[in-house]
Amino acid sequence: MEQLVPELLRDLTSRERKLAVCTSQGNLSPADRAEILVLLSTDADEVVAQQAQDALRSQPVEAFVEALKRSEALPPVFEYASQHLVGKPAVAEAMVQNRNCPSRFITPHVPQLSSISVQALMDSLDRVSDSSELAAALLKSSSATVDNKRVLQELLAPETPVDEKALMEALMEAEPDEGRRQTLLQRLAKMSVSERVQFAFKGGSEARRTLIRDSNKVVQRAVLQSPRLTGQEVESFAAMSSLTDEILRLIAGNRAFRKNYTIIRNLMNNSKTPLDITLHMLPSLNAVDLKKLSNNKNVPETLRTSAAKLIRTRQALK
Repeated sequence: MEQLVPELLRDLTSRERKLAVCTSQGNLSPADRAEILVLLSTDADEVVAQQAQDALRSQPVEAFVEALKRSEALPPVFEYASQHLVGKPAVAEAMVQNRNCPSRFITPHVPQLSSISVQALMDSLDRVSDSSELAAALLKSSSATVDNKRVLQELLAPETPVDEKALMEALMEAEPDEGRRQTLLQRLAKMSVSERVQFAFKGGSEARRTLIRDSNKVVQRAVLQSPRLTGQEVESFAAMSSLTDEILRLIAGNRAFRKNYTIIRNLMNNSKTPLDITLHMLPSLNAVDLKKLSNNKNVPETLRTSAAKLIRTRQALK
C-alpha cells in the first residue's frame, strides 16, 4: 500500500478545495478521500471541520481498511479508527497488520480481534510491551490462548529486581570489555520488563546474548523475535544448557531456525532440550552427527538408544 500522494495534501490550501473534497469523491480513491477527510475533520476552519466530520460518517468501512493497511498511513487515521471505528473486525485486523500502527490505538479494538491477530501481536512483543493498556486488554480477550495469557501475566506482573549475577555471567561471554560490561549491567538493572523487551528488539548482539538469560521469560521470548537476531546467535542459544526448556522449545518450533542445520545439531546435543523435541528431530541428523549423538553421555539415554537404533535402521536399508 502506498502513502497518500503528497500533492493531494498540498493542493488543499483553500476553503473551496477543502469543501470540494468534503462534498464530492472527485478523482480521489475511496482510501485517499477517507484519509483526507480525517485530516480535514480537525481543520482550523470550523466550517471545513464540520463538513469533513459529516462526510466521514458516510464513508464505507472498506475505504478506512485500505487506508489503515498503508505502510505510511498518517497517524491521525489510526487515532480516528480508535475513536470512531471500534466494533468493526476488518478495521481491527488492519490495524494489527500494520506494524506502524501505535499500540495504544489497537487497545479499543481488542474485543474484535481473532485468535490469529492476537497471536500476531504476541509474536511482536515490542508492540505489546509498548502499552500496558494493550497488554491488559489482550489478557481479557477470549481469543487469547492459555500460553498467550501466561506471557501477558508475566509482562504485567509487578516489577522484580533483575538477577544481576545471571546477567553478569551472560555478559562475561557476550562482552569482552570490562568497562562496557559494567555500563550495560547498570543500564539493564534500571530497566523495567517492558524496557528490557524493547531493548531485546532494538539493542545490539551483546544485549541479546545477555537478555536471552534474563530471569523473565517474556524478555527471553523477545530476544528470539528480534528482527536483528542472526543465525549465529541462535546457534549459540541452541547449545546453551542454561536456558529453560520453554525457550529451547521456541527455538525448535521456529521454522526459520530449523532451516539452519547447526541449530538442529546443537539442540539435539543440548541436555536441556525436551526429549519429545529431540526424538522428533532425530531423523534430521546426518550419519556423522547421529553417531556422535549415540555416544553423547550428556543427553538422555532414551535419545542415545534411539540414535543407535536409527543408525542400524539406515544401515539395514543400504
